Amino acid sequence: MIELSAAQIAEITSGTLRGLPDPAAVRVHHADTDSRSMAAGSLFIAKPGETTDGHRFIDAALASGATLVLAERETQDPTGAPHPSVIVTDVVTAMGQLAATILDRVRAHSATTVIGITGSAGKTTTKDLLKSILEPEGPTVAPQGSYNGEVGVPLTIFTAELDTRFVVVEMGADAPGNIRDLAQMVRPDIGAVLMVGSAHAGKFGGADKIAAVKAELVEAIGAAGAIVLNRDDAQVAAMAPLASAPITWFSEDTGQESAQDTSRTAGQDAVEPAQVRAVDLSLDAAGHPNFTLRFTETGEDFPVASGLTGAHHVSNILAAAGCALRAGVAPAAIAQRLDGLGPASRWRMERTERADGVTLINDAYNANPESMREALRTLAMLTRPGQGRAPRRSVAVLGAMLELGDVSIPKHTQLGETVVRLNIDKTLVVGDLAYPLYRGAIAEGSWGSEVHWVATVEEAEAYLDQELAPGDIVLFKSSNSAGLRLLGDKIAAKGGAL
Repeated sequence: MIELSAAQIAEITSGTLRGLPDPAAVRVHHADTDSRSMAAGSLFIAKPGETTDGHRFIDAALASGATLVLAERETQDPTGAPHPSVIVTDVVTAMGQLAATILDRVRAHSATTVIGITGSAGKTTTKDLLKSILEPEGPTVAPQGSYNGEVGVPLTIFTAELDTRFVVVEMGADAPGNIRDLAQMVRPDIGAVLMVGSAHAGKFGGADKIAAVKAELVEAIGAAGAIVLNRDDAQVAAMAPLASAPITWFSEDTGQESAQDTSRTAGQDAVEPAQVRAVDLSLDAAGHPNFTLRFTETGEDFPVASGLTGAHHVSNILAAAGCALRAGVAPAAIAQRLDGLGPASRWRMERTERADGVTLINDAYNANPESMREALRTLAMLTRPGQGRAPRRSVAVLGAMLELGDVSIPKHTQLGETVVRLNIDKTLVVGDLAYPLYRGAIAEGSWGSEVHWVATVEEAEAYLDQELAPGDIVLFKSSNSAGLRLLGDKIAAKGGAL
């Protein structure tokens, strides 16, 4: 983090200084909301939360070495002395103000390119891929895990130094205007929209409103910037008329006319191919995509064998390639760095081989109907013979998809039907909110022991302890708070990892 004094922080945030005899002399070079990450020269951000209040941890943060506190109210140490603080009306707003100022200073010092990524799914994987492509070009800052909101984006920016060459930010949204606000904070030079799904449909009121929120990033990029869009997603392609900046399209080559039809709808030249394409896609025995990465502007083709699992990741790979291309990376370097590149963040099609012959795929960090179907298709493919694969038993452990609103029951029911149509051998449904998935599978024709429902994660663990057998491939998939990602970790550890 660029060093700031307490006086500067107060000026940037319109805050009030408290407990600081000489605010100009108190300087910080690290900031976080986690009191456990404090060291000498740290700013502890006492953010109120849904389950706890950061103000409760001020003493612990200062004891760990924090030099200054950003808080919403005045607090005292056990002796009654005021904590060294900058007091603001809203800590989250102040974080955004600090982030914007820090990024302005980085830009003034270095030729920094800021890249924003949004979409209903795939943001973290795309960010991880893009970071790996960019790092050899210069110092690169990208989020930890899935930091993508009004708190996560500033925390990402706080890690930037004056020599930072690239900043990659994920942009998520809980309400209309969120992505617009984030874009105003970081002013991205390049913006990518991956896809529009039904995640958070309950909050937004439908997929069309989700698309409108994602399009806020397209609208925020100035004419001198670049926009990277998924031609294969009709709702993303329809954002093209909103763009002021040139568009770079990415697309999978399916051998069909859908991509041209989409581009015509978006007001593009129907015969112009996407600038970044995947051609001749196939999956190897482990489910890793193999394809030719084609850059149509230069006429260059490069073979890529991805280390990610599932064909649905090809879209994320292409998005990362498109962003890197517009950031100035040579096509040959992009392809070389993508080749063999696997997952960098946890619980995204994370594969574990147990010593007893059970394979686990933990993709339970988040879920929506689209990502659920893609993960199930991958499971079905991995367990069927072909491409050097022997047949194996498919086991799907599925939990609730949250924030779907009024469409929650029908979407879960439809997913139960999908499980049967994909011939998944055994499905374990976990939790009351996911119960319609179980009923959907039963109604579609899943009988006997093919599908089972339990109310709790603990019951699911006991069931899997008895049920799993050598050779099984087990998929864990649910929204984050359903807890299946942690169940997947426990089940992975029980058989002894190779």
